[in-house]
Amino acid sequence: MQAIFFWASLLALGFITLLLIAYIISLRNARAQGTGGGTIQQILLGLMVLVFILLTGVIATRWIDTGHGPFSSMYEFAIAFSWGIVGLGILYWARFRVMLVSGASSLIALALLAYAAFQPSEASELVPALQQSFLLSTHVAAAALSYGAFTIGFVCAIMFLMQRKQVKRWMPSPETLDRISYHTAIVGFPLLTLVIILGAIWAEYSWGRYWAWDPKETAALITWFFYAAYLHTRVLKGWQGTRSAILLVIAFIAVIFTFFGNYFFSGLHAFEVV
Repeated sequence: MQAIFFWASLLALGFITLLLIAYIISLRNARAQGTGGGTIQQILLGLMVLVFILLTGVIATRWIDTGHGPFSSMYEFAIAFSWGIVGLGILYWARFRVMLVSGASSLIALALLAYAAFQPSEASELVPALQQSFLLSTHVAAAALSYGAFTIGFVCAIMFLMQRKQVKRWMPSPETLDRISYHTAIVGFPLLTLVIILGAIWAEYSWGRYWAWDPKETAALITWFFYAAYLHTRVLKGWQGTRSAILLVIAFIAVIFTFFGNYFFSGLHAFEVV
């Protein structure tokens, strides 16, 4: 059942990609801004809801099989990350009604699931450091949601920079993209803070210290500083527009580096690569 949910999610995300192309063509051919692709937009939203349900099914069935949340391998992390992107994409569509942003974010979820498809999916026995499943499950859930918000912020920042070079009528206005990206940082930053706090508590429980400058801990902290700098410059220095968008892009690169850091880092988190 888990495999059916997984491959159905991947297939549905593939359809979203094709429909997104049709949606962009429809928007470009529309005579007025925001008038194209109404039917396609509804289908895209329906597919995103379907993918979210299917990914929830993947996580739930695997949780039942293994007895723990999705935190013991890169395969499970990638699925949780995709789940966060699609879930936040639906919520942000409901809040701002900009399907191009939510749909484009789904492409990153597709890339993560495609990556997961090539990872070992066999469940293995948990090492002692991962036995605190409730704490770790909450830690990973907060990470998936914060990363999902940051993904949408990254997509908005890229679109903003594209609009800055040459305004495209079929894309959301720069003001809308700037507003959504700021909102994603407001949502994602407290969640990332919670991730780090829960991780420190887990470290104290498992290894007897809250912080040891483990490479992945350090990468997560650097990512936190990037988003803190974004909010600081935005709120206290009045930064908006291009400078804020560039900072968000850099911050999201830090997110991706932290996520895949298991391949580069040694240290206590290295066990997460199966």
